[in-house]
Amino acid sequence: MLPILILQTGGPPHAVGTVYGGFDRMVSEVAGLNPARLARVAAYKGERPEAPSRYAAALITGSRANVTDHASWSEDCAGWVRDAMDASLPLFGICYGHQLMSYALGGRIDYLGDGREIGTGEVELTEAAREDSLLAGVPPLFAAHFIHEQTVAEPPAGAVVLARNHRDRHQMLRYGPTAVSVQFHPEFTAPVMRAYFDVMREGLGQEGLDVPALRAGVSETPVSHAIMRRFFEEAAAVSRTEPAGARS
Repeated sequence: MLPILILQTGGPPHAVGTVYGGFDRMVSEVAGLNPARLARVAAYKGERPEAPSRYAAALITGSRANVTDHASWSEDCAGWVRDAMDASLPLFGICYGHQLMSYALGGRIDYLGDGREIGTGEVELTEAAREDSLLAGVPPLFAAHFIHEQTVAEPPAGAVVLARNHRDRHQMLRYGPTAVSVQFHPEFTAPVMRAYFDVMREGLGQEGLDVPALRAGVSETPVSHAIMRRFFEEAAAVSRTEPAGARS
């Protein structure tokens, strides 16, 4: 069976990672993935993934970097995303990965107009989501965790907006039958989100955010978790031993 790629574009703050692990561990635990099946590639450290045909599916993580920095490793990842799309590899992007996928396919990334979105909040499904198998049975409003300053300002041509909220019109996008991305963090648990507030408390206060109130508002996000788990369940159902894109 082919491995599942966790393409790491960054890692959590040290104090968070020490307790809860890197994004690969968070994804594995929340999505119920076998750690032995994961291929971990730290792109932000200069590591490069193999050809898309070497994987059953891929997830692109979040990062403290910005897509608009156009770091060389990030541009390399954008090229890999385009190759993966050509190969019909199941792709799931989170936060930076969401923005990177959009950028790679022709979208525009920019800063949120009214500052950082952080904490637990609601996401609303769009009308298009009603026809999407990944979101079958998902309630029209659900809770998710956020931490981002940049956003997909303009999705690439042909992308379908599946979810939004009052802070970001593009909380979830579909690019094709096997490729989706989310701005929120389905891999975060409530303790992880609180840990981010603890680590970033001073800086967030300097941004004018009410950190105690935001931290107190953190809650569990079971629907968000379920979306990511379902993606991998569907990806497993189409996992292939032949090269990606080989089937008709």
